[in-house]
Amino acid sequence: QVQLVESGGGLVQTGGSLRLSCAASGRTVSIYTMGWFRQAPGKEREFAAAITMSGGRTYYADSVKGRFTISRDNAKNTVYLQMNSLKPEDTAVYYCAAGRPVTAAQTMGVNWYRNWGQGTQVTVSS
Repeated sequence: QVQLVESGGGLVQTGGSLRLSCAASGRTVSIYTMGWFRQAPGKEREFAAAITMSGGRTYYADSVKGRFTISRDNAKNTVYLQMNSLKPEDTAVYYCAAGRPVTAAQTMGVNWYRNWGQGTQVTVSS
């Protein structure tokens, strides 16, 4: 079991940037695929980005591609989400998750992640 704690959320204007961090404890994150998901009020939780165990492959939702960058530092047991050119529609609670999906489809699916953080709020004002 791995415990995950997100940080770095906040209020930012349209076009601004934020960097989210996900610190892990309990087990090393190097054995997990790590993902970032988000949930806006009244909506289902959705995939944003993921990175494989070695960091060799990344996945992005079409809505964030080209603006968000996921990275990991296994030595620090931390995963990051750099968010640039933020839009009001990016407003959501962002969750970090750890799992062991196999296929690309699984990697972008909520159900393949067993460990979740408590979330951090990101609000983008227009």
